[in-house]
Amino acid sequence: MPDASAAPVATSQSDAIAALRQRLRDLKLDAFIVPRFDAHQSEYVAPHDERLAFVTGFTGSAGMAIVSQDEIAMFVDGRYSVQVRNECLGPEFTYHHLFDTPAEQWLSAKAQSGWRVGFDPMHLPPAWYDRFNTACIARAAAMEPCQTNPIDEIWDAQPTPPLAEVTPFPTQFAGQNADDKCRALVQELGAAELDFFVETQPDNIAWLLNVRGDDVAFNPMPQSFAIIEAAGTVHWFVEPRKLTEELCSHLADSVTLHPHDAFLNTLSALSEKETRVGFDPNFSGVAVRHTIEAEGAVACPLASPITHTKAVKNPVELEGMRACHLQDGVAWTEFSAWLMANVAPRASAGAPITEQEAQEKILELRQQRSGFLSASFQSISAARGNAAMCHYAAVGDRNAPILPEHPYLLDSGGQYETGTTDATRSFAFGMRPEGYDQAYTAVFKAFHALATLRFPKGTQGHHIDAICRRPLWDLGLDYDHGTGHGIGHRLSVHEHPQRIGKPYNPVDLVPGMVVSIEPGYYDAEKFGIRIENIFEVKEDGDGFLRFANMTYAPIQTDMLIKENLTFEECLWLEQYHATLLQKLSPLLSEGAMSWVSSVLRLS
Repeated sequence: MPDASAAPVATSQSDAIAALRQRLRDLKLDAFIVPRFDAHQSEYVAPHDERLAFVTGFTGSAGMAIVSQDEIAMFVDGRYSVQVRNECLGPEFTYHHLFDTPAEQWLSAKAQSGWRVGFDPMHLPPAWYDRFNTACIARAAAMEPCQTNPIDEIWDAQPTPPLAEVTPFPTQFAGQNADDKCRALVQELGAAELDFFVETQPDNIAWLLNVRGDDVAFNPMPQSFAIIEAAGTVHWFVEPRKLTEELCSHLADSVTLHPHDAFLNTLSALSEKETRVGFDPNFSGVAVRHTIEAEGAVACPLASPITHTKAVKNPVELEGMRACHLQDGVAWTEFSAWLMANVAPRASAGAPITEQEAQEKILELRQQRSGFLSASFQSISAARGNAAMCHYAAVGDRNAPILPEHPYLLDSGGQYETGTTDATRSFAFGMRPEGYDQAYTAVFKAFHALATLRFPKGTQGHHIDAICRRPLWDLGLDYDHGTGHGIGHRLSVHEHPQRIGKPYNPVDLVPGMVVSIEPGYYDAEKFGIRIENIFEVKEDGDGFLRFANMTYAPIQTDMLIKENLTFEECLWLEQYHATLLQKLSPLLSEGAMSWVSSVLRLS
């Protein structure tokens, strides 16, 4: 697995900013757009592609910057509103919400007539480019694609691109062989009247070809591109040094191999006049669309057909997901019992458990479980006010103690042979801050409201988001992140297209999809609360669907205000823990069994 700690480092942040600004002056650019994306528009990127962190110091997984000669405008979502201010310090930084005050608004206000705004066309998806370009045109400015990324030109110690070996993913875990997947995709392209489709999402390609990789920390997939012809050929663009004879013999018969850097040239050659070429406008670089159009082909923007097919898990995939969640539940239960038993005595002895020790402990416990391979993301191990930063990471010198008077949050998951896990729990060890119990109770009520919901076919995530938020809204509280995301099958822990949140997302929740439910509440500098389980969508008869729980990790009850809970909420929680014990007891230690049995029972 790549070293996730190998983040880009400059002699100083100010040196990196100064060097980039000088390079922009050399190129006669007035500003440069720095998204978090790599050439695959990935959420997690290799150290080689951490350009945003190199220039600005921001290490979150979603965000962008616009660097001009007198300002660095940072755009992040609500998960990172605190973190960005802690990491990007100085008067030249300004802070904006990625969606509420997006970059096109900044361009509309700040771009001057004649400005040339540079960007890397492989790192900016068409949907973003079009918004930014419209804003620039309105100000008589121009978007200027760069042939080479100016950040790469000033980054002397830039890590090399990843070269992890690609491995076969056996049909016994995948549930369907790659030949059948490719044939089904070709039929979809024919029905859509496409001559071929351009796929740039590594997880989609890994799923289609039944391969896995290790190019990016936490993401078991190789970085690659694909072009799928309606005639049947699958052109796969992957660095040859990653391939073994075993892998090549495993590939579907329809696959033709190409070097990774031959992607755009091959796309140009295939894009003959009037051919219809599909591409995903949200998950490909605008260079893809520009290449198609330059050859006179018809660029057809549409969501990748692989994305939806991959999201609806087949029976073998679902069984694998259920199995790995039971293994993960053992690790969570053992961790919870260990944490609750040791926080107070370790603090009294002057050697408190720290955030980093806690995340190492959950990893150690997972490593003891059958089929475990790696973490599925950087654990969010956060005490006290650190938990108010939704994607805080206890790395480097960030390592707060976990003390009895300070609530603690752990959001953590694993990659197993048969699936991917993700869960969050909030812990308290005695005295809690004012308002904590009320907020914790509201978060549990929100979680329960959605976990027990029956909903009709045709329901989409934004239809039901408010049902989850209402217990918090009733108290004047809310959270600035989504309520749920899809989760991959030994792939990305955040999987498209299904999600539950406030923004419009026209994707039906259908049986076989797997989603998280994770309401929370965050009081800056004081505490953060989140409860998260993974659920599969299942038929419930009479045209309705329901969520079926996959995650079995104890939910601490000490902080619940019992009189604020309904009979149904109390019953659900007791039955949840009873089921947890029934499913996990053969694998739990005596200490963990005793703790779950005695401590978590609602009085």
